[in-house]
Amino acid sequence: YTHQTAEKKDEVGVATGLAWTPVGGEVLSIEATKMPGKGKLMPTGQLGEVMRESINAALSYVRSNADRFEIKDDFYKHDIHLHIPSGAIPKDGPSAGVAMMTAIVSLLTKKAVSHNVGMTGEITLRGKVLEIGGIKEKILAAHRAGLKTIVMPEDNRKDLEDVPAKIKKSLKFVFAKTIDDVLKVALK
Repeated sequence: YTHQTAEKKDEVGVATGLAWTPVGGEVLSIEATKMPGKGKLMPTGQLGEVMRESINAALSYVRSNADRFEIKDDFYKHDIHLHIPSGAIPKDGPSAGVAMMTAIVSLLTKKAVSHNVGMTGEITLRGKVLEIGGIKEKILAAHRAGLKTIVMPEDNRKDLEDVPAKIKKSLKFVFAKTIDDVLKVALK
């Protein structure tokens, strides 16, 4: 079994999420693309119900804030496909919302996502970033993958005490209260 490494370059529509698994943390490349269509959302990658709900919340937030993000897209003339590779591995849990939203905003604004930023946190329809679990495992996975900056919920700041000091010193941490805090760091 090999662990995923960080992306090698900044890309539009690709964000790096951090996940908890029963055997430790993992990084996930979350990919978004669009094509001519009728406004359909196509999530793939053997996603559970919680992750599907997060994708829908992310897209709803982006659509309802399109003017603020300077997105001129006609959402009913394009389909959006959001894919989390490693389709054979089941994925679920409430912590990938910020990464999925970042991939969608990147895609629709054509702004690249920094390849050395990993993120975790759930989002609300109002753009708030919610506390999640598995911080230690996710940070260890980010370090192992070669990421340099971790964006995580402000309410998880307290969980850094469980992370070895050597690992903490090697990473920059950004604590987010809203999706705007995430996008300031993640988008180029």
